[in-house]
Order: sequence, then C-alpha cells, then structure tokens
Amino acid sequence: MSDAIVAEDLVKTFGDFRAVNGVSFSVDSGEIFGFLGPNGAGKTTTVRMLTGVLEPDSGKVQLHGYDLLRQRDVAKRRIGVVPELANAYLDLTALQNITFTAELYGLAGREVKHRAEELLDMFGLLDRRHDKVATFSKGMTQRVILAMSLINEPQTLFLDEPTGGLDVQSSRLIHRIIRELNEEGTTVFITTHNIAEANALCDRVAIINEGEIAAVDSPESLKATFESSRSIEVSFTEQLADFPDMEGIIRTERRGDKWRIYTRKPHDSLMQLTGFVREHPELQIETVNTRGPDLEEVFVRLTGGEM
Repeated sequence: MSDAIVAEDLVKTFGDFRAVNGVSFSVDSGEIFGFLGPNGAGKTTTVRMLTGVLEPDSGKVQLHGYDLLRQRDVAKRRIGVVPELANAYLDLTALQNITFTAELYGLAGREVKHRAEELLDMFGLLDRRHDKVATFSKGMTQRVILAMSLINEPQTLFLDEPTGGLDVQSSRLIHRIIRELNEEGTTVFITTHNIAEANALCDRVAIINEGEIAAVDSPESLKATFESSRSIEVSFTEQLADFPDMEGIIRTERRGDKWRIYTRKPHDSLMQLTGFVREHPELQIETVNTRGPDLEEVFVRLTGGEM
C-alpha cells in the first residue's frame, strides 16, 4: 500500500521554543489516521506543516508521492483541509460557499454545480442550498464546511476537531460520512481531543507529546501495551461517598454514577467487592463490567497528562 502522507524529521521553532522536534511518521493510503496530544504538544504546528500552511525549519513532507515544498501546487490539489477555526461565509448560501471554494481550486462549469449539489445531498442540506449560512445551526454550518473541503475530490482529507462542540446527532452524521468517504478510498487524517472518537474511527493513531512522537500504532495494539492495567467498572443502587480500601487495588476513580477500580487481578478484586456488598445489605450492585485499558489510559501513560 502506498503512503498518502510521509512526514520526515520535521522541525519547527518559534524564537527559543521548539514546537516540533524531529517528527516522523507515515499514513497509508486509504486509512483513517488519528493525531492526538495534549494542548501545546505540537499537533497544530505539525498539521500546518503537513498541509503547507507553515514551512518547516527542516525536514520534508510528501503528499501522495509529491514533495510539498518542491511541488506545492500539485501536492495541495490532492488534499482537502478543514482547520479547527474554519468557517463558511455567512452572507453566502450553502451552494455559493461550495462553488466559491471550487473557483479557488480553479474548477468551474456545470460539473461543479452538480458536484456541489451531490455534496449537499450527502450532508442532508440539499433543500437548504439556497439559504444563507447565517441562518444555519452550528452543526449545519460544520457540514457545509466539510462539503467545501470535498469539492475538489481530495485523495486525503485533513480534519481538525471535526465534531468539536456539535450535538450527538450531528457528530454521528459526520462520523458516518467519514466512514463512507474512507470506504470509497479517501484517506482521512483527524486531529482530535476526543479519545472515544479516535478509538471508534481510526485504523491507527499517533500520539505527540512535547513536540515528539510518543507512539504510532492501532488503538488496540496501544491498549495491549498496557494490558497489566485492568479495571472494574461498577455502579451501586446507593451512591458511595468513598470507595473502601481493598488489597490489590491500584487506585479508584469516581466517574458519574460509577466507580472505576484499577487492579492487576480483576478476579480477586471482584471477590472482595462481592464480600463488601454482602457486609452492607443496604447496597446492591446495579452494573459491573471488567475492562482492559482504554485509549485514554494509554494517552495518560504516554504523556503524563490528560486530554
């Protein structure tokens, strides 16, 4: 399988601060690739270099075999980009926003209008194509922006926080469209703070920390790296103010109406938990699940912080 994106020893410094320090990784054509990291880790700077917004101090980027510095125009025609702060023109209609974007790519003619209407239909906005974007909700506007990024039929689509701040229905629609685009052969590069989103969508993820790549692998392989850290998630009919001390438990965390109990021996901890409930007849276990490490746990282990 050929590489859609190759980043090789990328370095970018701002004054005395080195934001990106020798970042290297590749993205296969046809995969959904996630890019994770805490704030200030170098995510945005890296993506700006990958999409040609920033020029690296050293290193190189290839997009579908084209050198981004030496063959900039032909390389950039193969990508679509939705940056985090992207917005549509509020005084233009949905259709006008997309056809205007097409003009920026040097595209024109009846095929452009047909393609624009196909995209609006894909995003459930065809009946609103002649309405100004100023009248749209945030979720609808995000769909217009995504449609704008697809007008040139890119081989690779860069998405920065594609569902940030959206309601569940809009997020699910965008997730479905991302999967459909990928099934049709589009490579998708997602920068996200939503670990559950990365876990659900991505074939592989890269985790960046302090300007350097900490890991690149599939979510399941990364989780397997920390298999020793298993947990039990339990909820009771009555809320506990504090969880009791039990032998073999590494730590406990309260998450909403549930407790997450980290342990290296789930069976032994379950037996202790059962004994505790028997000693307190006013308590009943409502739900209980054993869990392996999730992608959030991997992130925390690799970066020493939280999203």
